[in-house]
Amino acid sequence: MHLYLDTDLGTDVDDALALGVILGSPEFEIAGISTVYGDVVLRAQLAHRLIGLAANPPDVAVAPGEGQTRSGKPVWWPGHEGALHADLQAERTAPADSGVADLIGAARHHAGELDVLAIGPLTNIAAALDADPAFETNVRRLVVMGGDFGEERVPEHNFVSDIEAAQRVFDSGLEIVVGGLDLTTQLQTRPEDVAAITAAGPFGQALAAEIAQWWRFHGHEWNNPHDPILAAYLLAPDRFASVRSTVRIDDDGRSWNDPSADGRVQVVTSMDREAVLRLMIERICAADAARV
Repeated sequence: MHLYLDTDLGTDVDDALALGVILGSPEFEIAGISTVYGDVVLRAQLAHRLIGLAANPPDVAVAPGEGQTRSGKPVWWPGHEGALHADLQAERTAPADSGVADLIGAARHHAGELDVLAIGPLTNIAAALDADPAFETNVRRLVVMGGDFGEERVPEHNFVSDIEAAQRVFDSGLEIVVGGLDLTTQLQTRPEDVAAITAAGPFGQALAAEIAQWWRFHGHEWNNPHDPILAAYLLAPDRFASVRSTVRIDDDGRSWNDPSADGRVQVVTSMDREAVLRLMIERICAADAARV
């Protein structure tokens, strides 16, 4: 499976956990990685550092994408990205501002066969749509962590950080799968899961440190693994239920879906919680498997 990852890794730890699922899954052939939102170069350096700690790191540069959002929203909780790694400036990344071009190039190279996993604000995806009309058809499927399709319809971080970009993407012709907070808050990662990840090896230990930093920030010894749930969907869609819908994003960043047989969006609504959690932890630990 050809996979491109677009991520704001370095904010919530769930991006790093999703990266672990990808690195531990031989089903994925990583076609590229781009970063988005804020200090994208630092995010790319952090991603490259974590990749280098895995047992069999892919030979892929991480391309910094769009740092400024279309909506002009300031970056949430800035300044802590990479705080656990003082020498990130030495890491190899692609040239600054190359993320959108890299994404477009990967979609062209794997036309009709590329899945894009977008787990940050959708700024890079919107820019790719504007820059290349063929991007809509070159991408087989866009899988998004974002929104909230439950009764509360909370303005979720990835959408509300760049409302204009989210609107552009969901108004496009892309085939989209989306899982929102109503799905991802059904699971929690707890200390016993972190213990298993830590014991796996250097990559797991680095993830555990990032998890501890996040737990200190929000004051609980657990977190919702939002992004890796959508990576798990790519691996095992049969463990999930979804409904085909038409989706719109309102001007407050809230997401609305109308079930429709003609809709282009699969809204993921539920999952086999135990099976999905077990799959995620197993694959994250497998990123270190060759070292154990």
